[in-house]
Amino acid sequence: MDFGGHQNGYASDTTRMFVVGEAPYGFDDAYEVLHSAQVAAVDFVRPGVTAEAIDAVARDIITEAGYGELFIHRTGHGIGMDTHEHPYVVEGNDEIIEEGMVFSIEPGIYNPGEWGMRIEDIVVVTADGAERLNRSDRAYRVVG
Repeated sequence: MDFGGHQNGYASDTTRMFVVGEAPYGFDDAYEVLHSAQVAAVDFVRPGVTAEAIDAVARDIITEAGYGELFIHRTGHGIGMDTHEHPYVVEGNDEIIEEGMVFSIEPGIYNPGEWGMRIEDIVVVTADGAERLNRSDRAYRVVG
């Protein structure tokens, strides 16, 4: 479920996972990989790194676990007055990350016809790292 909204002209965005019934075969393993990739990418954020280097952190973890071809979008996007704006956290964007930038970290794994998953948080770049602005639990929820 992808949630967002606006307050005082600024956008928000977050994605959390829900499974109806029982998680399908392989879902738990893929989710652990995805969670690790998302945490590692957030932990890597700091002034002076490039947007593409952040993407590479998440993408490398997912690829090394055998899901690389199932990660079909960028790792993140800037957020401010618009929900999707620069900097785009994707291969080929050598933009240098600066303190005060705000963007999403949202790797995903998509198994066509079976399931998809994404964990999305918004981070603000601090002097020595990043602060997550989303506070909800990142574990997936089983419903139904």
